[in-house]
Amino acid sequence: MSLDIDQIALHQLVKRDENQLELVLRDTLLPATKAVEEMAEELHRVYSAKNKAYGLFDEESELAAALRNCRKGEDDFLAFSRAATGRLRDELSKYTFAEGGIVLFIHYRYLAVEYLLVAVLNSQSSMRVNEQLDISSTHYLDINHADIVARIDLTEWETNPESTRYLTFLRGRVGRKVADFFMDFLGASVGLDTKAQNRGLLQAVDDYCAESNLDKNERQNYRQQVYSYCNDQLQAGEEIALEDLSSELPPLGEKTFQAFTQEQGYELEEHFPADRSTLRQLTKFAGSGGGLTLNFDAMLLGERIFWDPATDTLTIKGTPPNLRDQLQRRTGGN
Repeated sequence: MSLDIDQIALHQLVKRDENQLELVLRDTLLPATKAVEEMAEELHRVYSAKNKAYGLFDEESELAAALRNCRKGEDDFLAFSRAATGRLRDELSKYTFAEGGIVLFIHYRYLAVEYLLVAVLNSQSSMRVNEQLDISSTHYLDINHADIVARIDLTEWETNPESTRYLTFLRGRVGRKVADFFMDFLGASVGLDTKAQNRGLLQAVDDYCAESNLDKNERQNYRQQVYSYCNDQLQAGEEIALEDLSSELPPLGEKTFQAFTQEQGYELEEHFPADRSTLRQLTKFAGSGGGLTLNFDAMLLGERIFWDPATDTLTIKGTPPNLRDQLQRRTGGN
């Protein structure tokens, strides 16, 4: 991995009491030392591997306005980051769960695309053994568990202002409130709905197969072909390209898959990110609730697994050996 790092600013939010977050602001940018570069590359790697939501700036976004001024040279990057950290503190202070953290602003280029990444990282304590084999405590930035992160594709933002996907962010694992305060700080709204695009693709595949009157095995083979392409794109870190997908699928009747989606008005983007959990539905049935979790290959439905919609009952013929062994031991072999 090779990031071309332009500028990095680091500040801190310190929680002094239940109602106060104190700003600790650097007076200079971080020097691009080897350790700083490794930190930036690790944060980029971790963020790129996570599922992200897409968004765009609201018209009244203060952060967007300040960023434009910075890009025009009317304000320097350090001043921009200091003012933005103050706005972040103001947003965080509205919530009872507000905690401190290290605030990072990283301006960099990767694969000819220019980015601004904004993150709030927690510090964690750990133990280390030094060269004299003495044990001491140490602090480190918990990058792997970072969940308050957003990245702006500056290239997309400035060349395609109508885009709904130049801003990405993590929804956070602490609940919607975390995403809410960060979106308020960014002055942004949710843009491209990745899950909706993937659900639309699945519906289009099912409708395309139904229109061609494929039997069960033919339908499932077609779904498997779609899944194979999408999963390959996911593994390669690439997006689903509707035209490329259509070219890999055999036409059913006179219309290609892409022509069918356009004719039926599915409103699929030409390119959109793959969503792993949604795509699994092409080849598997899965669900959980009420203490029950089920996951099985779609081909088994109607062969070994039967669903009665009238009674909402699943009948399974032939249980997995390890499950059968547990059942026999629990019931005393009866």
